[in-house]
Amino acid sequence: MDPLEGEASVPIEYEPVNVKDVLVEMKDTAELLIDLSYSAVLHSSEDIAAEVLRLEEQMDVLEMRARMGLMMATRSPDDAERLAPVLGIVAAADGISDAAGDIAKVVLEDIGLPEAMRAALPDAVETLVRGVVAADSPYADRTLQDIDLESETGVRVIALRRGDDWLLNPGPKTVIRSEDVALLRGPDVSIPDVYETLTGSEYEPPTAAAPDIEDLERAVDTIVHMKNLSELAVDLAYSAVLFDSEALAEEVRNLEVEVDALESRFEAWTLRAAADAADPVTLRGLIHLGSSTEVISDAAVDISEGVLRDIEVHPVVGMAVEESDEIITRVAVESGSDLDGVAIVDGLPDTDTTMSVIAIRRPEDGWLLVGDADAEIQGGDVLISKGTRTAAAAFEELAQV
Repeated sequence: MDPLEGEASVPIEYEPVNVKDVLVEMKDTAELLIDLSYSAVLHSSEDIAAEVLRLEEQMDVLEMRARMGLMMATRSPDDAERLAPVLGIVAAADGISDAAGDIAKVVLEDIGLPEAMRAALPDAVETLVRGVVAADSPYADRTLQDIDLESETGVRVIALRRGDDWLLNPGPKTVIRSEDVALLRGPDVSIPDVYETLTGSEYEPPTAAAPDIEDLERAVDTIVHMKNLSELAVDLAYSAVLFDSEALAEEVRNLEVEVDALESRFEAWTLRAAADAADPVTLRGLIHLGSSTEVISDAAVDISEGVLRDIEVHPVVGMAVEESDEIITRVAVESGSDLDGVAIVDGLPDTDTTMSVIAIRRPEDGWLLVGDADAEIQGGDVLISKGTRTAAAAFEELAQV
């Protein structure tokens, strides 16, 4: 049964909105939806899947408000030309939301998944849990900075839901209230104590059945990799638009091609596994998972389409850029440069800059996500990095001879 079945749709009437703020919220919502939907599948969590559907409904409201605001802002053919790509961004974000909802329904509607998926998760994948803050919790009515949860335990509060309102990027000054729905991510060893302190209830980890399908570990590795690539594609797509970067938009296309290839191989593996499975229906959800992942990467390309078509970015997007202290850049490493041969440790190059390398595209090996790989930068690599504008300029110089 749909956990939201019977709830009335939220009535929406036009009201003046800051389109820039709505676009930023849609971006944050899309990124969280991807994370939550895959976590629901990988951890077999109906509670997290239900939160995905609630957040999907919130995205529908944001999409309608954005469309209304953009229609009110169109006063000339020039406005229409520059706002068309922004409408594309809005539609693509909603497409990501729908795909995430479809992934969550794999869990909620019992479409079919191997019971041993959790047991096959890579060790590096952290646990994500949902908990309701108890009235007498030691965390209640305190800021995240005061609690210092991440430093003490390694567990992060990635989002809070307070009634129908979402706090998507809780920061140091965010106050946790009783009855808040908290989404926590962290290492398995720390989750039970934090969960019990937060909710007042004992944490009961889901049981992990023994793998009964040959090579399930490799299939789950592929799912995790497709998820990470799709998240990166969406992140790069928004950055391509915000910073009007054709180079980043081209990398979004490259990622979409990689995800398509992975999805094709994953689908072939699923069909072969079905031939040997005692009940092939238990693999049906994997097909849904692969196709939804492809939808997300396609949506990332749609987000950056205006940049690829060389359409001038509307000022509403420019205003969002001005608020960003951090940027994402694409740098091609020349052989013999200062970056050639540098080892990456914990995602950071051993240099004096403050840029963080988040992904590498290597001609022979395809995409390497730095969080998943102990990599050494090589000449010919294309680095996707995050940091300040000043650091980005210095970092680009290190990549050149």
